[in-house]
Amino acid sequence: MFASDELLYLTAVLYRIVKAYAKIALHIYCRKVVINKPEWLEAKGPLLLACNHPNSFLDGMILATLFQQKVYSLARGDAFRKPWHGKVLRWMHLLPVYRTSEGVENLEHNYTTFEACKKVFKENGIVLIFSEGRCINEWHLRPLRKGTARLATSAWEEGIELTVLPVGLNYNPFRNFGKNVFLNFGQPLNKEDVMRHRTDGRMFLTFNEHLNTGLQKLVFEIDPNDKTTIKERLSISLPLWKQLLLALPAALGLVLHAPLYFTAKALTQHYFDNDHFDSVVASMLLLAYPVFLLLCYLVLAISFSWAWALLCFLLFPFTAWCAVQLKPQT
Repeated sequence: MFASDELLYLTAVLYRIVKAYAKIALHIYCRKVVINKPEWLEAKGPLLLACNHPNSFLDGMILATLFQQKVYSLARGDAFRKPWHGKVLRWMHLLPVYRTSEGVENLEHNYTTFEACKKVFKENGIVLIFSEGRCINEWHLRPLRKGTARLATSAWEEGIELTVLPVGLNYNPFRNFGKNVFLNFGQPLNKEDVMRHRTDGRMFLTFNEHLNTGLQKLVFEIDPNDKTTIKERLSISLPLWKQLLLALPAALGLVLHAPLYFTAKALTQHYFDNDHFDSVVASMLLLAYPVFLLLCYLVLAISFSWAWALLCFLLFPFTAWCAVQLKPQT
């Protein structure tokens, strides 16, 4: 049996390994990640990231892998229903937050989660909260819930020098690999403007008004039927020389990865044909890819030679990246 300190150390190391792998994998799954203020990725806490929520748990995966410091994320409480689910999710630094739709009797658990968040803040940590509450695949900022305001004002009332940072995530497309991701950071909210009010109701209202104003500058507002605007704002052109250079390995990458990708897509479409589709596909590919590479290695090793088969661990990811770079964006 491991001592508690040793176990904590091992889980921390394992988390860093998983985070490094996820960061590489997401740079293959996502064609381009455009960040308006990349200096925020090096920020220290206490910091609350108040983000929109267009793409389920892929939103959290992207932010958690990009930030240098560990990020704790609030996730829907029903995902923690089974004990072993809860253990795995907490190991990934996810904390449950409950909505009325998940049972009024569970709302009291939010106080425990908020206390855990404030403990993170006191240790100069970072917490991510999705201020809209619900995930919907769209280019639109929805009305904000009160959870972000409750957490922030509670921390401020306890004297925690918390920075609340509006964060806008925008994707193109939502249901396919090879997406462009636009990550926008805004201006931190002014604590004094919110805390000068004497009632919780007025504080929450003022907080959400300021946060909504900040997020509106960061979240794209695009009609899904407006193909011209989608192309202008969400597409990123690739130089002709690069297209020609990557054409052959990209074609090879499409052929090599078609069995894995279309299997993951078909399974997800059968069980999760909703706003979680993209995140589930990305997660399935993230988990299955090492196994897929190992199987390909064994097939090549048996068919040719063990030494030459080792090249598949470099060749396959490279061709996948090439295919993503040349994939049509709209």
